[in-house]
Amino acid sequence: MQQQYQKYTQEDQEVWNILAARQLNNLPGKAHPTYLNCLEELEDVLNPNSIPKFEELNSVLMDKQGWSITVVPGLIPVEQFFELLKNRKFSASTWLRNKSQLNYLEEPDMFHDIFGHIPMLMNEPYADFAQKLGELGVKYIDDKKTVTQLQRLYWFTIEFGLIQSGNEHLIYGAGIISSSGETDHVMNDDVEVVPYDIFKIIEQDFITSEIQTKYFSQNDFDQLYTSIENLEKVLSEVNETA
Repeated sequence: MQQQYQKYTQEDQEVWNILAARQLNNLPGKAHPTYLNCLEELEDVLNPNSIPKFEELNSVLMDKQGWSITVVPGLIPVEQFFELLKNRKFSASTWLRNKSQLNYLEEPDMFHDIFGHIPMLMNEPYADFAQKLGELGVKYIDDKKTVTQLQRLYWFTIEFGLIQSGNEHLIYGAGIISSSGETDHVMNDDVEVVPYDIFKIIEQDFITSEIQTKYFSQNDFDQLYTSIENLEKVLSEVNETA
């Protein structure tokens, strides 16, 4: 599949502009500087002015971290998802919500996939973490329990992760970054934010259809890769003794 750019309508372009401009105004002081800096690096090819062209994004991503975007029709089987991550390929939709869906969408669209996810792939520890998660997913794809644990890890980091910054928790997870409502929600004082612990995360259930009620906040992005290396050792030991 390929992005068929000529098929985007004027409304599509307007929706992209509304969503991107709204979050660019909303994220300063809430998003982690790493995300904002990565987004700035991509400014020429990812901005509110027009729907980004995947070919242009791929050129920058490949040059920076060896990643690229693979077009998918929507949600894909977990086996395919992990295989793509393993090969430093991020799956993204090309369809965009309409104006009646600006504030809520059940299934991830292109705005979520591109504006939410792609900038962080410019960050080396994050990009390497995503690849390692894919490698483990492929390795243990026949172990349903481990696959579920890896999906939880993906959810509470790449989708809904936070970084501790002084007394604040700043956003980097794409599920928050791409949602104005979730961005505002996570800043509320009554939201439950707990210290990052990969072994607690992999036992934590989540719901995909609602605003999150619990988040994990880590110290920095290096902690992501270190923690998944530790998880890999534990999984290896468990499987050796099984």
